[in-house]
Amino acid sequence: MTGMDLIEWSILEDGTISIKTDRISGTNHIAADQLLAELAKLAGGEHVSVQRTDVKYNLAPHLHAHTADGHTHENTH
Repeated sequence: MTGMDLIEWSILEDGTISIKTDRISGTNHIAADQLLAELAKLAGGEHVSVQRTDVKYNLAPHLHAHTADGHTHENTH
């Protein structure tokens, strides 16, 4: 990715906070995950992650881990 990483957010009419993170580089991915986790905790309520179908991901399958919080998942994009 070239240029600045971007997180797009909006507050919908029903008060839902919508956040799009498809323009985050691998370098900043963990920091973005930590930011979103903190925002979800502070906002309260239900937290739902939805993989977008309108974005093509250029990632080979790999294991993804956040060792600080023990979070691990396999990326199959």
